[in-house]
Amino acid sequence: MLERLTLKAAGGQAAAVMHEALLSKTGKERGKREEAKEGKRSWRALLIIVLIGVLLGRAVILLELLPFVIPFLCVIHEWKRRHTLTAAAALTAGSATVSLDFAAYTLLAIFIYFLFYGFIKATFKNRKLLPVTVFLSVTTARYISFIIMDGNSWYHLLTSLVEGGLAMIVTLIFFQSIPLITEKRKRSSLRHEEIVCLVILLASLMTGTVGWMMYELSASQVFARYVVLIFAFVGGAAIGSTVGVVTGLILSLANVANLFYMSLLAFSGLLGGLLREGKKISVALGLLISTLLMGMYGDNQVSMEFSVYESLIAIALFMLTPKKWTAELSRYIPGTSEHTEDQQKYLRKIRDLTAGKVEQFSNLFLSLSNSFTLQENGGGKAAREREVDLFLSRVTEKTCQTCMKKNQCWTRKFHETYGLMEELMIECEEGGEVNNRKLLQEWRDHCIIDERVVETMKGELNQHYASKVLKQQLQESRRLVADQLKGVSKVMEDFAKDIQREKKAHEKQESEITESIKQAGLDVDLVEVYSLESGNVDIDITLPSNLYNESEKIIAPLLSDILKETISVKHLEKLSETDNDTRVTLGSTKKFVVTEGVAHAAKDGRLISGDSYSTLELGAGKYAIAISDGMGNGKRAHIESQETIALLKNILRSGIEETVAIKAINSILALRSNEEMFSTLDLAMVDLQEGLVKFLKVGSIPSYIKRGSQVQSIEAGNLPIGMIQDMELDVVTEKLKAGDLLIMMSDGLYESPSSIENKDIWMKRMIKEIETDEPQEIADLLMERVIRESGNAIYDDMTVVVIRMDHHLPRWATFSMPYQKDA
Repeated sequence: MLERLTLKAAGGQAAAVMHEALLSKTGKERGKREEAKEGKRSWRALLIIVLIGVLLGRAVILLELLPFVIPFLCVIHEWKRRHTLTAAAALTAGSATVSLDFAAYTLLAIFIYFLFYGFIKATFKNRKLLPVTVFLSVTTARYISFIIMDGNSWYHLLTSLVEGGLAMIVTLIFFQSIPLITEKRKRSSLRHEEIVCLVILLASLMTGTVGWMMYELSASQVFARYVVLIFAFVGGAAIGSTVGVVTGLILSLANVANLFYMSLLAFSGLLGGLLREGKKISVALGLLISTLLMGMYGDNQVSMEFSVYESLIAIALFMLTPKKWTAELSRYIPGTSEHTEDQQKYLRKIRDLTAGKVEQFSNLFLSLSNSFTLQENGGGKAAREREVDLFLSRVTEKTCQTCMKKNQCWTRKFHETYGLMEELMIECEEGGEVNNRKLLQEWRDHCIIDERVVETMKGELNQHYASKVLKQQLQESRRLVADQLKGVSKVMEDFAKDIQREKKAHEKQESEITESIKQAGLDVDLVEVYSLESGNVDIDITLPSNLYNESEKIIAPLLSDILKETISVKHLEKLSETDNDTRVTLGSTKKFVVTEGVAHAAKDGRLISGDSYSTLELGAGKYAIAISDGMGNGKRAHIESQETIALLKNILRSGIEETVAIKAINSILALRSNEEMFSTLDLAMVDLQEGLVKFLKVGSIPSYIKRGSQVQSIEAGNLPIGMIQDMELDVVTEKLKAGDLLIMMSDGLYESPSSIENKDIWMKRMIKEIETDEPQEIADLLMERVIRESGNAIYDDMTVVVIRMDHHLPRWATFSMPYQKDA
């Protein structure tokens, strides 16, 4: 046995060592892959820096100025410090390809820059002074080179200051643009300033290709037109023309003869951007047309033949450019469909994550609710047996433990003793005393301390009852928490669905509505349809003016006729103070409206009534009527009923279902006090769209629906709130029509005439005899009739609420206008 345990432990240690070795090997492999990726990125950045450095080292403007050298070195020194020497060598090599004088100037400028950089850093320690450092170093280096080559003059000083100013501005531009190329993008869009800075960098690089000729064709012009084609295709006319102007301007600084090309590039970018809907062919056609037009009317500044050849080569490169590259660039240009789609994906992702979190919380609350519910399911016969065993064990502990006949009763006659004591317990539970003489006689014959056992049992029952009440309250607390958690879970589930609901495209419906409004003789600027769901229509319309309230008089009735449901104006907003443009928000209105009337009186004409009522319109097109009658009369009953109504209103406004709300109120009122204070609740939930009404009656008397000369009573058998712990609600649903009357009342009104036996028939007859259909008049007549029948006395608190359902009629009637469905 010991050997097996030793071998097992050794095997476990070997497995652990093997697991650690595998983890170490996996970690090393992952580290090697990361190092390989990092090395690849480093070589890519190094290659880009060398290429840019060589081209910027060759970028000469105004025949003798190099304003791009030190700005590029400054940016690399700040962003990629380890590549500073590489950048300096690339800049020097690029200058050397132009002339040795330029190479010497580049070396001198680099040396002076580091001198100024070290001095300013040690003195001020502020990175914001980098452009000033560039200005001082470039101005000093250029002025020194002029003194060495041509001597001192004011012209040379002025030229040095101009080059220093240009270098300072270029530094600020390069700080924006170079990281866009050398760094991996984390944001998915470029600001307009960043786009311009990027174009300036590209144009500066093209300046470095000035002088590269092949068969009398200029490489700089080919690349410039290619870049304009790319940006016009990706960003449209605005971006294309901007790129053309900036590129042509910088190239013209390198060679004044190129000033003509600024017009060509700008016109090509504009025309190509306007034709971008025709894909690459139309954009290329825009460049070709621009080249021909500028060649024909350009005063022969350049040869049209070579200009056309340069454009054709740029078009060929443009056609060979992979679609993946242009699509990737489009993601960074604001206003493009790819950028919009990318933003929408991001927003959808955030929306889905938010909805997922809400759904997780909903599932969490539902799980918690189920866990509380499961804890209650422990009752039944087994629980009763355990309860009896615990009770009898406490009684025997205080009585039989000190009795001399303990062994005889509980060893030889166990079943007989247990059965008699259980019968005694049941007798005490039912009446508080043992009234069964036969049982008492049997117990006297069986036990020598019979009276002591019975008295002890009575005392234990009091403690048992108190413990039972506490357990019931704890169980009710759990039930309350479970119901509330379930209600919150349902609200959060609906909220998650609302988050994931997207705006649908309604272009066809928008064009139909626009055409119909124009046929009605109104001007309309914009129609935006957000939702056409029945009962939840949401439309925004922008009008040039709304001086005569055309939106309410014409547009709302017109939309009602088109959409086959009543549409009304929800909101009006002036877009600006300088003109009359107005945005009108139209939406679905309720099919039904409610007119209410209320009458109430306190017992004996007092000021405070034990009845409370409330009518409120909920946001989901529902209308709630509630009457609560507290037990008794006066202030105490008023507080009870008022709190019931207040709790109901707050819970219903939160969006929790009506049945869950009433169960929660029942649990709260049952737990709140040990006193027997109950209240009734009569709740009617009216759907103002469909006309359906749900009745939830908790201990309340019938309600009545009057339709013409017919009167129908609505009843449901539910006990008052707070009376029982676990209540199941009967819900009655009825359909109301326009003109129907709904009468709800408290029991004081229903039961006051004590001389009437069948109160339901009497109430129906009284409601039927009332001729008016005004709710307030009906409520007053019912109250007056009941008081008269009671001998002009008010024996109980009385409340009656009457509502009338009517079709919603807009201020302006609908009319039909012909419109084409296929418009």
